[in-house]
Amino acid sequence: MVKKSYCEMISRSQPGPGDGGNTGSWRVKRPVMDQKKCIPAKTGKPSCFTCWLYCPDCVVSKTIPPAINLDYCKGCGICAEECPAGAIEMVDEASFIGKEK
Repeated sequence: MVKKSYCEMISRSQPGPGDGGNTGSWRVKRPVMDQKKCIPAKTGKPSCFTCWLYCPDCVVSKTIPPAINLDYCKGCGICAEECPAGAIEMVDEASFIGKEK
């Protein structure tokens, strides 16, 4: 039996907004945060931030209140799914077209 050696490859890159360019135009649903339900916004304390932790695109700020950078948010809905307070709702992107122009 011949012993084979394999090349071990690992990634050393750090994720961050904008790695793939301005990707917000891909969204079909937009996360909308209700500051009245958001735990850090209600308490004024750096607590929870579950949305920040689970966001795969790193577009949720770790500020009080948290904010979502919609220029890079792809609308995956993970933040809304993981929010323990139910403060994030996914809304159809089409409902914002007339309001923003």
